Amino acid sequence: MKKQTNIEFLRSMSFTIGTRAKKPVKYLFLIMFGFITFFPVFWMFYTSLKSNQEVMMNTFSLPTRLHFENYIKAWKTAKIDVYFLNSVIVSVAAVILTTLVAAPAAFILSKFKFGMRGFIYSIFIVGMLIPMQTVLVPLFLQMKILGLLDKLLSMILSYTAFCLPMSIFILESFIRSLPDSIIEAAVLDGASMKRIFAQIVFPLSSPAIATVSILNFLTNWKEFSLALIFISKDSKKTLPLGLYNFIGAYSTDYSQLMAAMVIASLPLMIIYLILQDQIINGMTDGAVKS
Repeated sequence: MKKQTNIEFLRSMSFTIGTRAKKPVKYLFLIMFGFITFFPVFWMFYTSLKSNQEVMMNTFSLPTRLHFENYIKAWKTAKIDVYFLNSVIVSVAAVILTTLVAAPAAFILSKFKFGMRGFIYSIFIVGMLIPMQTVLVPLFLQMKILGLLDKLLSMILSYTAFCLPMSIFILESFIRSLPDSIIEAAVLDGASMKRIFAQIVFPLSSPAIATVSILNFLTNWKEFSLALIFISKDSKKTLPLGLYNFIGAYSTDYSQLMAAMVIASLPLMIIYLILQDQIINGMTDGAVKS
């Protein structure tokens, strides 16, 4: 009996020592991963404070003198005042339209049983696998026929279409986890499906709706390919197209480009830092609810 107790003690000691030995390795891995993740942002920031000559001579060196005038020049060159507003209009409008379409669709797919339900849901899921680059030419021709080229509506509709599959996937999983008894009680009280969705399902789905709204806004804000082929007028260009102004045929002003990228990235960083908990909760709540 005493020998068995000693064996159990040795096993517990070895487990404790092994656990303690693994902690420094985990911390070292997390520190390295954090450094790899954060360094590009830090590099972009301090490069924006260097002169273009310093950037060309040594890409990774720290600035010898802080050139804050790069931000003023970048603001003018990239026309950030105009392009910033266009990006806000396009991103916000696309997010609102995506939510208005995805939320009712997710409600029907998750709580109603009908013959084509699985097929329709599969079509939306397949839409997540289609790369945007493969449909650029058909989309351009379609927008040309509809007369939507050089109009913000062309980007709003396209962004909505590409964001729908992921939005429906997240919202359908979340709404499916909501108890059916709530909807059944509302039906017994005489509430219509429109009222059930507007007053019960939609408010209860606010974490998932916030998640897809934030993710879609981040995607729309930094999108470049569709804006490049749809828009040619300066007054209609978005912020990613403004960054393209720093790239010339024979030279590139990297310091001002980095300054403009810092300005363009600030809204995304602020939104994500403030709402990161909301994003994570909305992604996981549907998975843990019964």
